[in-house]
Amino acid sequence: MARITKNKKLALEKLEKGRLYTLAEAASLVKEITTTKFDASVDIDIRLGVDPRKANQMVRGVVSLPHGTGKEVRVLALVTPDKEQEAKDAGADFVGLDDYLEKIKGGWTDVDVIITMPPVMGKLGPLGRILGPRGLMPNPKSGTVTMDVAKAVQEIKQGKIDFKVDKYGIVHTSVGKVSFTPDKIVDNIHEFVNTIVKLKPVAAKGTYIKSIYLSSTMSLGVQVDPKSVQE
Repeated sequence: MARITKNKKLALEKLEKGRLYTLAEAASLVKEITTTKFDASVDIDIRLGVDPRKANQMVRGVVSLPHGTGKEVRVLALVTPDKEQEAKDAGADFVGLDDYLEKIKGGWTDVDVIITMPPVMGKLGPLGRILGPRGLMPNPKSGTVTMDVAKAVQEIKQGKIDFKVDKYGIVHTSVGKVSFTPDKIVDNIHEFVNTIVKLKPVAAKGTYIKSIYLSSTMSLGVQVDPKSVQE
């Protein structure tokens, strides 16, 4: 039989089995039951009443969290020479084009987001088998293929995230860090959930938001009452 650690035992004592917590309660509780020595991410899992296998029930979008994610996002801007300075001034970590395309062909993908321009997308096509599985392929719908490179870089750096429902009907993302105050975590979640509600597919029937769980990188999950989240 697996041995329960002291920290897990303490966490279990603070969680009431079967209880639905309000968002404010869950935000505070996740901070309490997190015992990692590093600043863990606060994650949210939302199960939706959709069938992702049907194109008309796919839920995908972008949202700018008011307090950011707390994570340092590494941005690669694949742009033409006339846009390089603009990307650098906006805070892109890596800027260039052909040299980075060659590095990616060689297997380099040490970035979190790639931003590019419509005229450059043709060069990225052959790299789809490398970038696609890693979720790095730029997409106009997520705002990562644009002529306004500076704005795109700034938004990503300030906390804009791209999310997509998985094959099980669950949307998962990070909404902050354990070091955030409960109020900041709540604000970020409100913004995220409100965005998901606005994206509800017309074809989705019945209960749209079925369940919400909040956790940190290595903590237990806290079930949240969906009614306490939707404004």
